[in-house]
Amino acid sequence: MSGALKINMKKAIAAALCVLLLFGALTGCGKTNTSDTSGGDRIRVVTTIFPEYDWVRQIVGDDAGRVELTLLLDSGVDLHSYQPTVDDIIKVSSCDMFIYVGGESDKWVKDVLKEAVNKDMVVISLLDVLGDLVKEEEAVEGMQEEHGHEHEDEEEGPEYDEHVWLSVKNAERLCRYISSKLCELDAAGKDRYTANTDAYAKKLSALDKKYEETVGAADTKTLVFGDRFPFRYLADDYGLDYYAAFAGCSAESEASFETIAFLAGKVDELGLKAIMQIEGSDGKIARTIKETTASKDQAILTLDSMQSAAASDIHGGTTYLSIMEKNLEVLKDALKQLK
Repeated sequence: MSGALKINMKKAIAAALCVLLLFGALTGCGKTNTSDTSGGDRIRVVTTIFPEYDWVRQIVGDDAGRVELTLLLDSGVDLHSYQPTVDDIIKVSSCDMFIYVGGESDKWVKDVLKEAVNKDMVVISLLDVLGDLVKEEEAVEGMQEEHGHEHEDEEEGPEYDEHVWLSVKNAERLCRYISSKLCELDAAGKDRYTANTDAYAKKLSALDKKYEETVGAADTKTLVFGDRFPFRYLADDYGLDYYAAFAGCSAESEASFETIAFLAGKVDELGLKAIMQIEGSDGKIARTIKETTASKDQAILTLDSMQSAAASDIHGGTTYLSIMEKNLEVLKDALKQLK
């Protein structure tokens, strides 16, 4: 995080705290919900990204009146470029449960939680929950190094791949953990939350099996991405190989001639039918790779990494499962070779 961003963040936190202190003096803000919600108090749950938000929706189910659920990143902004507003900081500071990813993109969380009004808040970091299942960022052959990547005021250490939600297997583990914490916050809703979680876990397990069957029957098990590659967890789950222009958390947007030539060569060598990109891409790199191949007739296909959700999509009925099911259909086409 740059020095200017750090200063702006400190100002935002200070402003939010002033608002909270004033509000707290007037209303008693910061009183956490107990396990008894019969008095009409709702459990306030704040999530950073769409997968977390939708998992809570599935766990709570039809009894949504017990939970006040907030998604911070609902404007289409990418996880890696998001900076919380004063309003966002207030929501986090006073909620009963806060769910976030816990990687490099969430550096702002530490300062906000340090000054949180609700000291009894249940805080869930997806990376912390998964523990040893979290993978380090990796650089594969041909991947372009990120330029100007600074670790200002940071200790040297491993950089972890944040995109844990793109594993359906991880999703089931994370949902069960979130459910258990909701049950602790709201004992009266425990039976409903547990039943909803069990039903949702069966759907996730069924989708997991479909992914296994699809990859098992595929012509090829290699993907070439003319983009960032945030799908390492999905790839590792099903034994897929990949080549990509950039790592999953890279901020780079321009690929070198060497990177383009390498990836185009892999498409030719493997006889791939498709070149991949992620949602929100302008498609420039993927198109350039295509034009550099021998046949120049590959499809350009998009996998959705759910890093930038829009409120319109959510209101339109989009769910974590619907996106992962769509990704499966895209993957079926991507894993067919040219004949």
